[in-house]
Amino acid sequence: MKTFELIAPCHFGLEAVLKREIQDLGYEISEVEDGKVTFWGDADAIVRANVFLRTTERILLKVAKIKATTFEELFDKTKALPWEEFIPLNGKFWVAKANSVKSKLFSPSDIQSIMKKAMVERLKSVYHVEWFEEDGPSYPVRVAFMKDVATIGIDTTGLSLHKRGYRQLTSKAPITETLAAALLKLTPWNKERILIDPFCGSGTFPIEAAMMAANIAPGMNRSFLSEDWKNLISRKYWYNVHDEARDLMNPNIETDIQGYDLDGEIVKAARENAKRAGVEHLIHFQQRDVKDLRHSKKYGFVVTNPPYGERIEERENLPALYETIGKSFAGLDSWSMYLITAYADAERYIGRKADKNRKIYNGMMKTYYYQFLGPKPPRKKDRPEGKERSDQ
Repeated sequence: MKTFELIAPCHFGLEAVLKREIQDLGYEISEVEDGKVTFWGDADAIVRANVFLRTTERILLKVAKIKATTFEELFDKTKALPWEEFIPLNGKFWVAKANSVKSKLFSPSDIQSIMKKAMVERLKSVYHVEWFEEDGPSYPVRVAFMKDVATIGIDTTGLSLHKRGYRQLTSKAPITETLAAALLKLTPWNKERILIDPFCGSGTFPIEAAMMAANIAPGMNRSFLSEDWKNLISRKYWYNVHDEARDLMNPNIETDIQGYDLDGEIVKAARENAKRAGVEHLIHFQQRDVKDLRHSKKYGFVVTNPPYGERIEERENLPALYETIGKSFAGLDSWSMYLITAYADAERYIGRKADKNRKIYNGMMKTYYYQFLGPKPPRKKDRPEGKERSDQ
């Protein structure tokens, strides 16, 4: 079976999380760059990556990397690429997105138009036609210029992978599903431990945690562009991978995942979203203020995305809000807290310096993932059944 290079983009600062996820699926990494991880895989890998990866935005089939500093050079080098190996005679093809950083060619619309013309000329010479109907499957091309080097790929995904299919109703400033999954993977949380999000909004953190706990593949309930690529991916791969995903599901588990929010309507929306994701039985949602955050058990996790003053009128309330977060967290015995925010004074008002701090770009916004680490729970020691320890 033919092997391809596949590109998986991600949020800046979370490349290591995605790299580990790809390796856990069994694929070899070829390159890690800012905001993307490239790996080797066959047609089956395209399907499995789309269905199983939680922390990437999409999967691109890499066509080439070329250097171009003039439009003439871009045209010639694009035309020289073997587009016929990917795009059939009836394929619909266009340059869906172009971006450029620190490069001489910087106009996205010009890059898109020149590359489309070059692709047409190449395919005309191969298929011996003057006109393409483009009434078949879609092959959208994406190109990213960095320091005059263009990475060219064909999108296998379609709608971004953060579109899991469950979130119909959202709060004002939702965190994407892929980012929430990556942030959860940066914690030692597992389904045996308690998890609370006191600013749950439309429920993304609790729902993503519950899907992980139940081993529900994030791409099970959606479709992908490359399902129609019969020239490259046999339908049997899609059937087999969906069967594999169903076999791996384990929704009949017990776990303690909770989501709170002050807004009763958004709590209802979170419940609806959890229902669509098939995890409503694993999460307790409640209309509740962060000042009422309590739990009798030890060694739990708070993972949350509190407000950080996107609107000017909200900023004056932030010191009091973050003080309340700090007080509520201090009242939890031996817990850890992971908090993503763009609020620069978060640590000051929480009243404690974070043990770890990770810079992450949420879109174009620079945020910090503050990690306040609690003690590890004691290991369960093996001892003969029924035998009491002498020091108890």
